[in-house]
Amino acid sequence: MNLLEVQGLSVAFGGKQVVHDLAFSLAPGEKLALVGESGSGKTVTALSLLRLAQGATLSGSARFQGAEGGDVDLLAVPERTLRGIRGRDIAMIFQEPMTALNPLFPVGEQVAEVLQLKEGLTARQAWQGAVDALAATGIPEPERRAAAFPHQLSGGQRQRAMIAMALACRPRLLLADEPTTALDVTLRQQILDLLARLQRDTGMAVLLITHDLNLVRRFADRVAVMEGGRLVEQGPVETVFRQPRHDYTRKLIESRPVRDVPPPRAAEPAAMRADGLQVSYPVPIPGVRGWFRKGRFVAVQGASFRLPPGGTVGIVGESGSGKSTLALAALGLLPHEGELEVVGRRWGPDSAGNRAIRRLVQVVFQDPFSSLSPRMTVEEIVGEGLLVHEPALPGAQRRERVRQVLHEVGLGEAQFPGLLGRYPHEFSGGQRQRLAIARALIVQPQVLVLDEPTSALDVTIQKQVLGLLQRLQAELGLSYLLITHDVDVIRAMAHEVLVMKDGRILESGGVDEVLGRPREPYTQALVAAAA
Repeated sequence: MNLLEVQGLSVAFGGKQVVHDLAFSLAPGEKLALVGESGSGKTVTALSLLRLAQGATLSGSARFQGAEGGDVDLLAVPERTLRGIRGRDIAMIFQEPMTALNPLFPVGEQVAEVLQLKEGLTARQAWQGAVDALAATGIPEPERRAAAFPHQLSGGQRQRAMIAMALACRPRLLLADEPTTALDVTLRQQILDLLARLQRDTGMAVLLITHDLNLVRRFADRVAVMEGGRLVEQGPVETVFRQPRHDYTRKLIESRPVRDVPPPRAAEPAAMRADGLQVSYPVPIPGVRGWFRKGRFVAVQGASFRLPPGGTVGIVGESGSGKSTLALAALGLLPHEGELEVVGRRWGPDSAGNRAIRRLVQVVFQDPFSSLSPRMTVEEIVGEGLLVHEPALPGAQRRERVRQVLHEVGLGEAQFPGLLGRYPHEFSGGQRQRLAIARALIVQPQVLVLDEPTSALDVTIQKQVLGLLQRLQAELGLSYLLITHDVDVIRAMAHEVLVMKDGRILESGGVDEVLGRPREPYTQALVAAAA
């Protein structure tokens, strides 16, 4: 008998149907992956099973076998009954632990609260249960981590705390909504291994919501593919990936980044050059000594690289490796020791002629939605750099420059009527990232610092944005400093690779050499985790 049997599930908001007549089942101990792009309805489907989608109108049935063997329809039972099922029989891991965890309470208290509410434990018993649950996820020093607030934990530790909270009551079904999207490749593998081990130990079933096909290959038994709120294909993972029947499934499978980059120019000077770059921060010293002086935390130690004109240097490493600090130094935003030059000119927060150099080095951030002001129009966002670097430019010419650069990134008024007067929320994630690229290009830079430019995007949109960056590099001769934890993106884009760990460049060289024949065990682990 199936643990969960969904028939005819439809979801509507304000009379508009977003999920259409879904039917799927999940056996005890089975791992089913629900895959599709953003907007396909997969997260709404998972939330609807627990009736957590606010304002949704639900129809159909979702029959669930409870712990006592009773058969209940999750879409029809009274709210009081469903509250007893949530967290105890069916638990959920949300996509972003930093927003899902309460920032005002230690993570141990948040796990203990579940045990008190669902299991009726005393405060002391619940706290010990929380520590044990954190220990079961493999988090180091669980007693100390239980007393920590979410902001004091790393991304992987916060995700483990979310898993501990979800699994505290040993549920029969776990809904995991993009549980590894925000994590580095090695952390992703750790979380996958952790979920697989806990799933084997407890016998629970897992409904995994994701757009990461590599994750599906490694983890799931069966896969169901959603497009536009409809289930277009489902079956065993091996069968669906080897012989996809639907065009959309084939499109997803074929969406791995493709390498199409021109060779860099050997001209001098380099677009950017660093020699012995070091970045450090003051940190408090515990005890009486901290009253009189501060300690120093060295975030980047002795980094050296050369970015050739028209070339790409990829920087890869886990969170905390120092790659984002190196990017901020490259943008001239952090004081540093050592040498840093842009087109042969010294570069840094205190350098003379900073404004002229700053025009040559622009940035594209990770999340296009948070990096674009929601109160500014497209014309204001894209043209802002011209107000700083070419303040005397007449308004008509500035508007024409904005139109030209939007056309270069594939956005035109024929496709989007009234484009210049639109706001960021009116565009998809991939289109917003194109706006962010246009904003960087408007001042005609020579170097773009790309900080995880595709990690927030679906696989098909990621492929489009990487193709755009490759085309712009070929046409405009741009140089890219690419910060990412995605080895596939490095393979598609980079000429040279720097592997960072604990603030140091552990290994560097050509992309084929470093990723094809890695010398360091750390690099080997990164490459293996992305295979």
